Amino acid sequence: MQQTNLRDRLRTLSKCVCDGARLMVGQGDYATYAEHIRRTHPDRAPMTEVEFFRNRENARFGVGNTSGFRCC
Repeated sequence: MQQTNLRDRLRTLSKCVCDGARLMVGQGDYATYAEHIRRTHPDRAPMTEVEFFRNRENARFGVGNTSGFRCC
């Protein structure tokens, strides 16, 4: 039983590290986003996973930004 507990804790830690790394590079977690939309905006349909990825990439690199800021 203790081995299962350790395995669960390592899995949770791994997910946190991966989620943190994604956020640092501007790529959020789709499942978290979709759950947020379903819970807080039930009248809106969530973006598809592809739309979400493109949205995060565009935000990361300043696509469509008229203020003149671009990452690269």
